[in-house]
Amino acid sequence: MRDALAARRRGTEVALGALVVIVIVGAYVLVYLAENPALPRDLGGLAAAMLGLFAAAHLAVRRFAPRADPTLLPLAALLNGIGFVMITRLDRDRAAADALGPAQAVWTAVGIAAFVVVLVVVRDSRGLARYRYTFLLLGLAALMLPLVPGVGQEVYGARLWAKVGPVTFQPGEAAKVLLVVFFAAYLVEKRELLASGTRRLGRLHLPDPKHLGPLLVPWLASILIMVQEKDLGSSLMFFAVFVAMLYIATARSAYLLAGLLLFLGGAVTAYQLFGHVQVRVSTWLDPWPVAQGKGYQLVQSLFAFGTGGVAGTGLGLGSPGKIPQVSTDFIFSAIGEELGLVGTVAVVTAFILLVGSGIRIAVRSERDFPKLLAAGLAITIGLQAFVIMGGVTRMIPLTGITLPFVSYGGSSLVANYVALALLLRIADESNRHARPARGRARTPAPVPARSP
Repeated sequence: MRDALAARRRGTEVALGALVVIVIVGAYVLVYLAENPALPRDLGGLAAAMLGLFAAAHLAVRRFAPRADPTLLPLAALLNGIGFVMITRLDRDRAAADALGPAQAVWTAVGIAAFVVVLVVVRDSRGLARYRYTFLLLGLAALMLPLVPGVGQEVYGARLWAKVGPVTFQPGEAAKVLLVVFFAAYLVEKRELLASGTRRLGRLHLPDPKHLGPLLVPWLASILIMVQEKDLGSSLMFFAVFVAMLYIATARSAYLLAGLLLFLGGAVTAYQLFGHVQVRVSTWLDPWPVAQGKGYQLVQSLFAFGTGGVAGTGLGLGSPGKIPQVSTDFIFSAIGEELGLVGTVAVVTAFILLVGSGIRIAVRSERDFPKLLAAGLAITIGLQAFVIMGGVTRMIPLTGITLPFVSYGGSSLVANYVALALLLRIADESNRHARPARGRARTPAPVPARSP
């Protein structure tokens, strides 16, 4: 019965994956036809590469996590494909030497390779909990790496990058996965102590300070990121994920209130002390007076959404190249211009389905650590998407993080594919160990005896 269910899930995954490949290849053709009256010469190679990468990921899931959710991988492939098509389209506005499409294709392959490695190596997600403090140290080291002289690189006012030899990467992307693993393991271990509390303050029950100590480290790290690395987005994301996981583990609304007060206090203090924070907030509130300066990106983003309207200008027919850094921070604006409201709603819906599937995996898991880990990974992807989409639409102050699976960036792609593999591993474990439905055994009704 379970083998049949696993086969049906993987069959659904194949069907959805084939549909994704058709959609992405079709979009690539439309981009090319907007400028040339013939099909692209590399169409066959692109289709073969997409099929090969999806097939490699699918076969890894079929072999190592056959009972996993069938929608996660196709949704990630759809978002990754939309991002690749938009990046390739934006390459038309750049010099050939600055083209980002080939690099994004390579990083997609690296991300799929990391996805497969995680499925092969992590056979039981609970084993990760044994290395909780190792993950904490690695996560904090990754967060602080951009501050190391000679290694950290400041790009467009934010110090988020690290360069080791010829390789430049964004270590904060790896840190988000590492710290979520630590949060999940630590909160499961100390959940009872954090939920009940051993000290009283009026009507409140407070936990012992020694149990709160490791949890205050992320708050201090988020403030340090905001101040030293000038990165509001990562600071908000890390702290919000930490507070959400703490609330899920303890079910105490007091922690939500305390987390909100801590973040607001840190944000107000940073606004009073640091000029770059004031610039971000003032630009968010009214970008038009500085439309030719600090507010140029945001204003161009708003124009792009307005130009796109409901149906968009059409792939390859807009002017998203006017937005600086459009392939990374503002790729959602490019989608809004050329695919319109319909395209942006499709992307938002894909993220809702992706995050919702992750939350469903967490709810169905019967074991504490996988449950909290799945919830943390899903919340991380959802919050990161919300922060960047909210920034480019002027819902919240603009930040410099990437849109998961969509934006250009190798660090982001690899980290998100690792998170996806962990979600699939937890889903497979949950379905493998699920208890069979209990039902009342039915006995056949007695056959009445016939009279001779």
